Amino acid sequence: MNVLAIDVGGTHVKILATGQKEHRQFDSGPKFTPRRLIAVVKKFAADWKYDVVTIGYPGLVLHNRPVAEPFNLGKGWVGFDFHSAFRRRVKILNDAAMQALGSYRGGNLLFLGLGTGFGTAMIVGGVVEPMELAHLPYRKATYEDYVGIRGLKKYGKKRWRKHVADVVKLLVAALEPDDVVLGGGNIHKLKGLPHGCRAGDNANAFLGAFRAWQKAGAGREATKKIKRSARHKGTRPFARKKTKRTQK
Repeated sequence: MNVLAIDVGGTHVKILATGQKEHRQFDSGPKFTPRRLIAVVKKFAADWKYDVVTIGYPGLVLHNRPVAEPFNLGKGWVGFDFHSAFRRRVKILNDAAMQALGSYRGGNLLFLGLGTGFGTAMIVGGVVEPMELAHLPYRKATYEDYVGIRGLKKYGKKRWRKHVADVVKLLVAALEPDDVVLGGGNIHKLKGLPHGCRAGDNANAFLGAFRAWQKAGAGREATKKIKRSARHKGTRPFARKKTKRTQK
């Protein structure tokens, strides 16, 4: 069974299918709708074979469906029938949860995504727990207003980096994870990682998408290929050993 993985972001959408070596991507944005997603994905994946679909959605997901419209995309996501649109079985995960699933090594993992918005998820005892912390109050606005793309543009890199370090420190103290992964497109704008954190790999979203079907027997071969590719780049997204945050 072949999996089509779709990672929906506020700026770009990335897709990868079982057996493919390179992902494909296209632009999203504030007017990007689910109908547009379906049309472009079908065009970009026309020569790929896939039996099931995993979608990483940048918003609240409950019972395999979006229950709130995304802050950085167009409208129409809540209530949209992705199963009928693709004519295949579809699993929908919060995008940060999908990244967390692909980054998981054991124990309790906290994933924080520094992208257009601010993605947050935990894996506790092997169970994925998406969290919508981005829009909770922080200072004079919300976490996302300070560490998302708006904060980066408003405060500049130097102050933005300080806000990132402060937010990570607060959340780690509150949630007490064993392992902390920072991901997202803006992680490369950090001079260094906050204490006790490790960097996520761009391939982890796809790893999470394939892992979502593994209990049903799908995606294993694609997972192995991405694992080998990630190791070749010097990352270890599938290490089995439980990790602990470095203690001060």
